[in-house]
Amino acid sequence: MEAISIVFFIVVLLLLLFGFPVAFTLGGASILFGLATFGFDFFNLLPLRIWGIMNNYILIAVPLFIYMGVMFEKSGLAEDLLETMALLFGKLRGGLAISVLVVGTLLAAATGIVGATVVTMGVLSLPVMLKKGYSPAAATGIISASGTLGQIIPPSIVLVLLGSVLNISVGQLFIGAIIPGFMLVGLYLSWLILLAIFKPKSAPAMPKEDLAEFKGAIKFKRILFAFVIPFFLIVAVLGSIFAGIASPTEAAAIGAFGATILTILKGRFNKETLTEVMKSTMMLTSMAFIILVGASAFGLVFRGLGGDRYLTELIAQSNLESHHFLLIVMAIIFVAGFFIDFIEIIFIIVPVVAPIFVHLGIDLLWVGILIAINLQTSFLTPPFGFALFYLKGVAPPSVTTNHIYKGILPYVIIQLTGLLLVIFFPELATWLPSLLGA
Repeated sequence: MEAISIVFFIVVLLLLLFGFPVAFTLGGASILFGLATFGFDFFNLLPLRIWGIMNNYILIAVPLFIYMGVMFEKSGLAEDLLETMALLFGKLRGGLAISVLVVGTLLAAATGIVGATVVTMGVLSLPVMLKKGYSPAAATGIISASGTLGQIIPPSIVLVLLGSVLNISVGQLFIGAIIPGFMLVGLYLSWLILLAIFKPKSAPAMPKEDLAEFKGAIKFKRILFAFVIPFFLIVAVLGSIFAGIASPTEAAAIGAFGATILTILKGRFNKETLTEVMKSTMMLTSMAFIILVGASAFGLVFRGLGGDRYLTELIAQSNLESHHFLLIVMAIIFVAGFFIDFIEIIFIIVPVVAPIFVHLGIDLLWVGILIAINLQTSFLTPPFGFALFYLKGVAPPSVTTNHIYKGILPYVIIQLTGLLLVIFFPELATWLPSLLGA
């Protein structure tokens, strides 16, 4: 039976690499293998697993956070935020790139949706950065990297899904991700400063005439409506979780409601906007949940065949040290990120290795943060880095794929540096949750 489980795992991976749809590959292969090995009794078990997903209170946060993020995008709040930050930091050399980083960080905390963030910043800032003299590589690199911060900075959909798969508190994961997330922001900022110092032509300051109108009351008003008010919503969402007032699911509802109110205040709320937001939310949520159903079927068959037990025994017999196993898993996830989506990795690889981490006595909170950082890197690694696809789709014809690949290379190195720092210094992920008693 154990040998069949390994064959099953390999078949699923091969089908995914050949480009078959994720949800139907997971579900279809699982049903065929389950029927062949367990008979029709398999169909008595599968509905219970699917009902368990539909009945999972934590997962209600997924559509709510998606709604919040899409509403931010459609309302024009992201556009105003980017323009205001660009003017604030414009006097600095590389200031436009720094503003993109700041906005990417704020949108990460407000939306958690990589596609929406990258597309918004690509449409709004890339033409401006190129016009102001930025090199295509420097401009596309910071836009792509900033857009992926939503994978690690809470409230992150990745962390919600990881909490569900690892069976640990999403609130703990949110708190644990704060220091690593902002550490990455600091590393990105350090790189931009070095770039501005040593390659000033790649990241110039904005011309004075562009900054002349941004003065006095107009400046205060723009900062208030573009930055301060959305910031309070972010604080309300995360603060309610960290203070123990609301669960992540309840906080997601606060965020969705708050984003709607801000859209009304902006005068952008109408039937057309609401329809677009609800359609996007439905499509993204449906995609995530149908993959989750397929992944649940996969987990049921794999565990039923004794695959997890077989791998645990294999690791135990090999006398592999816990940190060696951790490094191997991180390498596998990193390489897998070149070829398959983060949702696939969460629902295929993570459930397989989670019992082994438990057996080896490794802190699952720490593991969850490491996986989230690793998955963030998968958005930047070609050939299937989704942030690269999103940006190329809205980039001017003069920006080539080669420009984008060159631009993201330093940020992939920074990501791996951040991952190694959290591996060697686990307190970066565990100290804040233990301090707050989460």
